[in-house]
Amino acid sequence: MLLIAAPGQGAQTPGFIAPWLELPGFKDQLAAWSELAGCDLIRCGTDADAEEIRDTAVAQPLLVAAAIAAVDQVATGAHPVSRQSVGVAGHSVGELAAGVLAGVITADDAMRLVRVRAHGMATAAAAEVTGMTAVLGGDEATVLAAIEAHGLTPANVNGAGQIVAAGTLPQLAAFAKSPPEGARLRPLSVAGAFHTHHMTPAVEALAAAAEGVQVGDPVRPLLSNRDGAVVRSGNDWMDRIINQVSAPVRWDQCMQTMASMGVTAMIELPPAGTLTGLAKRVLRGVRLVALKTPDDLPAAQALLAEHADSHADCHAPDWRLLVAPLAGIFRAPVGYHDSAAPGAAVGQGADLGYVEMRGGSHAVAPDFPATVIEWLVEDGDPVSAGQPLVRLQPQLAD
Repeated sequence: MLLIAAPGQGAQTPGFIAPWLELPGFKDQLAAWSELAGCDLIRCGTDADAEEIRDTAVAQPLLVAAAIAAVDQVATGAHPVSRQSVGVAGHSVGELAAGVLAGVITADDAMRLVRVRAHGMATAAAAEVTGMTAVLGGDEATVLAAIEAHGLTPANVNGAGQIVAAGTLPQLAAFAKSPPEGARLRPLSVAGAFHTHHMTPAVEALAAAAEGVQVGDPVRPLLSNRDGAVVRSGNDWMDRIINQVSAPVRWDQCMQTMASMGVTAMIELPPAGTLTGLAKRVLRGVRLVALKTPDDLPAAQALLAEHADSHADCHAPDWRLLVAPLAGIFRAPVGYHDSAAPGAAVGQGADLGYVEMRGGSHAVAPDFPATVIEWLVEDGDPVSAGQPLVRLQPQLAD
């Protein structure tokens, strides 16, 4: 099975769009999307410096547009490809591009949504000075415990020994003074603490914008950053996209799903390199193409052609995980040993407890009807952000 992946914010580099503008139709697409995106995608992708494209309101539309336009170039002249032989996934804002490739939303709607998402996150970041630091290496449990001890959030759990901590600059400074044993810290050049509670205002803005967007169910396997699940419903995908703005990205779980699906090849869309780098260390033996410039198109097209006649069963896991939205103490609902015991049916929005935090709590509830498979925590257990709480078997329409 082939997996096409769209990278997230931080992957952009000055001028990365320039070599692509010579390809038929590429420049016209970006020109048309610039008005929807609220920025000049062509100028930003060619002449803008690193500081300008670091701006969330620029970086996010640029990344989504580049990924969507590039995949059209990969598909040019290719044989028809089985819907089940090619899966898609995106990291953070790359999920919007993945939604287009899976047929859930149109490219124009993706550009409208990314404009709202980017401006909402930029505004939220400006409200309080926050940032992100990559934690490389070290024991994962030790790293997560240290992040939590400093009041930070593991905003990206990327696998391959890479976790990104996010929070206020004083929190990050204290964290830097006492890093986890065996780990290296690398401050990231980003504008805020993305995928944390600091982004809550952006969630509200994106939810309002999404109300006017028509969605369809995915036509090919589409992975979710929330828990690595293969999304079956367009409405479910949209809900996940909205809430992911303030929730951790679990790319590690996406790669676990790729392995279980039998992924044998991956194409990373431009500006490529980050996701194929992670896959190289985790998905051993998977053939990788990082689509950095048009010179890489023949290799990508060859992989696509190989899967044109494939009718492989992707073996996507049907179960899903509900994970802790933030660090705290898990509190189970009253009587959950009966009402939510393994084998029990629970409805959409069912009370499956909450995570208790300083200053409040966050409900745990499925956004789909399901059957409880197993609980992974007990009442009173301390949990970290993104930690799996319960495994469910969805009961979604095909």
